[in-house]
Amino acid sequence: MALVPKIFNSRSGQEGEFFNTIKRILGFKPKNITIYEEAFTHRSLNEKNKQGIPQNYERLEFLGDAMLGSVIAAHLFNEVPSGDEGYLTKMRSKVVSREHLNELGRDLQLIKLLKTNIPTKQFGGNIHGNIFEALVGAIYLDRGFKYCEKFIRKRVIKPYVDIERLEGKIISYKSLFIEWCQKNKKSFKYVVYDDTGKDDLKHFAVKLQLENTVVAKARATSKKKAEERASKRAYYKLQVAIEKDLN
Repeated sequence: MALVPKIFNSRSGQEGEFFNTIKRILGFKPKNITIYEEAFTHRSLNEKNKQGIPQNYERLEFLGDAMLGSVIAAHLFNEVPSGDEGYLTKMRSKVVSREHLNELGRDLQLIKLLKTNIPTKQFGGNIHGNIFEALVGAIYLDRGFKYCEKFIRKRVIKPYVDIERLEGKIISYKSLFIEWCQKNKKSFKYVVYDDTGKDDLKHFAVKLQLENTVVAKARATSKKKAEERASKRAYYKLQVAIEKDLN
């Protein structure tokens, strides 16, 4: 049985609760509410249209990602005329980072609208950003580029895109740590070791070795996340030296 909130009981109605909630989030009136229904449908429901094509948010997520990237790129291009390609690419990556998109999705409480067969507490944090991207894709299909840009400027650029703050924002402590090691010809290694935790979910434990000395440890539900956490701890432990060398 699908875990569908009451908001979906009359979700196709032009003045139903789902319609009004979407209207409030967007700041303007949606024309085709069914596009937004698809943006909040998880693949676990296995819904298909008359042609047998799966109806869930994944294709809209792809489209929304592209629209976000293009609008943010144009904004940065205009706001920072002195920025070269490398600078603009790095700044765009900070704005549309997975962490930031997840934050946007959580702030709007989009997961409350998700139609799924899976309890939402079982989803990882990325579900929030995935739905946010799908919503952006739905706006583009429903109202076109002008309204899509309007939404991105209201919900992303105006409240979150501060050039000076973004310049100092670190999007990957692991990449930063590796860059510092390579610049200073220091050897490093991420070592996975036995995890003795009693969590229900499997965890990975990682040691970060610098010149054969363990400088940080971390554990997480994936090896990648554990390595990033260990790198972050190493960064703050060696922050003075790292910032001196890389700035």
